[in-house]
Amino acid sequence: MNADLILHVARIENFDPAPGPATDTVVAVRDGRIVAVGGDEIPSRWSGAGTEVLDFPGATLTPGLTDAHAHPVWGAIETGTGLDLDGLTTADAVHAHIAARLADRHRTHGDHAGWVTGFNLDINVFDGEPTGHRLGQHFPGVPVSLMTRDAHSLVVSPAVIDLVGLTGAETFDDNSRVATGPDGRPTGFIVELQAMDLVFAHYPAVPLPVAAGHVAARLREFAATGLTGLHALDFTAPSEEVYRLIEADGDLPLRVRCSPLVPADSTRAVWEGVAAQQALAGRRWHVAGAKFMLDGTADNGSAWFEHPDLLGQNRRPLWTNVEGYREAVRFFTERDIPTATHAIGDQAVRTALDVIEETGHAPSAPHRIEHLESIPDDLLPRFAALGVVAGLQPAHATRMTSADQSDNWSRRIGPQRVAHGWRTRDLLDHGAVVALGSDWPIGVADPRAGLADAQLRRPVDEPDTAPVQPGQRITAREAYAGMTHAPAAAAGSAATLGRIAPGYLADLTVFARNPLDLTPEQQAANPVLATVVDGSVLHHATRPQRTSHPGHATSPRPGTPPQQTAQSQRTTQERTP
Repeated sequence: MNADLILHVARIENFDPAPGPATDTVVAVRDGRIVAVGGDEIPSRWSGAGTEVLDFPGATLTPGLTDAHAHPVWGAIETGTGLDLDGLTTADAVHAHIAARLADRHRTHGDHAGWVTGFNLDINVFDGEPTGHRLGQHFPGVPVSLMTRDAHSLVVSPAVIDLVGLTGAETFDDNSRVATGPDGRPTGFIVELQAMDLVFAHYPAVPLPVAAGHVAARLREFAATGLTGLHALDFTAPSEEVYRLIEADGDLPLRVRCSPLVPADSTRAVWEGVAAQQALAGRRWHVAGAKFMLDGTADNGSAWFEHPDLLGQNRRPLWTNVEGYREAVRFFTERDIPTATHAIGDQAVRTALDVIEETGHAPSAPHRIEHLESIPDDLLPRFAALGVVAGLQPAHATRMTSADQSDNWSRRIGPQRVAHGWRTRDLLDHGAVVALGSDWPIGVADPRAGLADAQLRRPVDEPDTAPVQPGQRITAREAYAGMTHAPAAAAGSAATLGRIAPGYLADLTVFARNPLDLTPEQQAANPVLATVVDGSVLHHATRPQRTSHPGHATSPRPGTPPQQTAQSQRTTQERTP
């Protein structure tokens, strides 16, 4: 039987604790799976008529990178329609950015009408709790809604308060709130999802084709950074419609595993609906698992710590009925639906571990806990002991906090809990499976940057920035295993994904150089030459050499015009949107 695809590289790297054979340089793929791994004997044995043979001189082939925590649909729509406020460290800079958008709108449409939305707002630009008062002063009558960079709060202008009809007397099932001032009127600080939904309901509608265009473009960008898969820890509308519309014209450029959110304090009827969604799937996307949010975020005071923060907040769960959370996890476990619980504060993490210890795991995949931003020593060994996957996002530590603890997160929770922040090194040393992700659009999208940050404990592009908790640095091998082996284990797919071996799915990343031979700074700029998903090649950089083998010819026919040659070489690339 002939292979469909043969890849020849300088090195195959599985990111195992011990390096693999240096003689393995060739992989053969048939029907989307790896059928052989070896040396120069592979082409002669597996190539034939119809086999595509690609040579990547000097390159390293790795298992395809998987972002274990991202939000591709709402993230792509938000970033495609809103203002990116990343890197703006003063309120004046934020206002200037909004003013530029309004000026551009005036030039284009002749007016300033309509909403201005933004994301990645740094809460540290405010002196104290955020308010929208200055938005009203600078942009009177304009509905402005800015999402904080943790995506758990909005800062809105007075025009939004009036348009939505917010009073500050709203009540919610979770600990969402519409913040009020001394006069009892809303300040413009909208905390947590149920309160935020009141504002989102008034956002301008984004047509489905436009939304699908934003998502398809982002997925292509993700693939170009080396990703062949991601775990979407949500399935918000219009996710299903977007994926199906994209697949009507071609394949997604990577695999997407979606886990719908189970809202806080929701009913059994809602759980049944999430369970029914597990049957939904396309060619490269599917629904698997359920997402819980046991608490909010420390930055806005909605996380659940054992002791309150310095402002008396961060002391309550989002699930005000914690017994309901316990029952819900048991409900899904009994139906073989694994769960992922967002738990940032130490008490939220402890509770999630306790519940999993009581319920056990779903047979198909382990339960996981996401974020665990600050945890005490006694929780570290429980992850491995209980088989719970720890989901961490390294860039949250490196890009949202500072070593001098002058940031809002550090000031609120205090130095003792800061010292226990994002304990990647400690969790690995205690035997935990640590799956790394970006939480995009909340974190940096490029996995090469996130993995470099995990090794440096500072932004890879900021060499003069002091590292945050430098004792939590991990090695390059551990970092890349966190985006290959670990996500596969988290999805219950360790026997089919995350390795280069016969029988595994052909989801692969071709790097110009072996990441393990590079510094973190070099890794962040290491070109991705191609990615392979289900045996289909998507080229991202310089074209590989196509080598002729007996019974197989890939060289251009004599006299083929250059334009036709280029077109034929683009065929594989254009199979995906």
